[in-house]
Amino acid sequence: MRIGITCYPTYGGSGIVATELGMELAERGHEVHFITYANPIRLSSESLRLHYHEVEVTNYPLFQYPPYALALASRMVEVAESAHLDLLHVHYAIPHSISAILANDMLQGRLPFITTLHGTDVMLVGNDPSYFPITSFAIERSPGVTTISEYLRQRTVDVFGTQNPIRVIPNFVNCDLYQVVDDPRLRARYAAADEKILIHLSNFRAVKRPLDCIRILARVAEHRPARLLMVGDGPERGPCESLARELDVEDRVAFLGKQLQVAPVVALADLLLLPSEMEGFGLAALEAMACGVPAVASHVGGIPELITNGHDGILCSAGDIDAMTRACDTLLDDAEHYRIVAAAARETALTRFCAAKIIPQYEDYYREICGASKPENALVSPV
Repeated sequence: MRIGITCYPTYGGSGIVATELGMELAERGHEVHFITYANPIRLSSESLRLHYHEVEVTNYPLFQYPPYALALASRMVEVAESAHLDLLHVHYAIPHSISAILANDMLQGRLPFITTLHGTDVMLVGNDPSYFPITSFAIERSPGVTTISEYLRQRTVDVFGTQNPIRVIPNFVNCDLYQVVDDPRLRARYAAADEKILIHLSNFRAVKRPLDCIRILARVAEHRPARLLMVGDGPERGPCESLARELDVEDRVAFLGKQLQVAPVVALADLLLLPSEMEGFGLAALEAMACGVPAVASHVGGIPELITNGHDGILCSAGDIDAMTRACDTLLDDAEHYRIVAAAARETALTRFCAAKIIPQYEDYYREICGASKPENALVSPV
């Protein structure tokens, strides 16, 4: 199939999932066209089946704000016609679904599309009174809608009262890329042999509660040598650096910034911290689990659909620093218990969320949506 993908090409989970989905689809023989304002951050494959089309927005003096959604719709039409796309897959409702609706209308209904909701587009942006009506419109007008967890599907129904069927297709991980690795030399770059490594990956927004990670590290380090790797960047990085100085753990926290390839770094860690107050799924936890690294995470959103508390990770109430510290101590103080939980984390990733199990679900849904469109309206015959 020829598939167009639009996402935010940034460090957030929705953009990462969309990018890795495109690369997985290309590996399976599909032709994939990314249509975004910048090259997606993890788009590193040199496959001839992967293409990037930049959306250029002209900033005329008349416009107080550049009309990105309109420029995106026009670019979607251009790519759809020149590349003979079978369908579009847009990630994050606003503005991508609206642009897809416009593109499909411009092509007289010949470009079916799927909208994947990732979490904050429904729970934060879409719930804002300014965006609620148009988010609801986008969901209802999408020929296909998916969410990354059952929690998010139910939340979408509850908030928007949508009548449009929603397919749950969870996030995935490449279990060949993310795997258990024992690399003492690489680990030595970040910690001494007797030090435990905690890691946090996010876009450093307040909803991810990265400040909690600094507080947890400070308490964990009272009982044993430990370090914290903070991977990513965003508005909360400055406050995190200030808090590390305030708690006198500045020398135990390394801010690594945005990393193109996070698998080698994640595999070095002993525990992943995911103290978010809201998560549609918890992709960072899944990536860590695939590396045999258990997560200490918040019991929120779709995370309980990924982590079984006490079996392949530990869940705590969001904001409960004491409970998360105790969870870290529980795992780090008992080597045998840690080994069992770490093995279970890897097994969960392998048996439930490997790309090889999830990507076919998207392929089936693509064919279903293409098949629902009238053959005489299609840009090309469905493959």
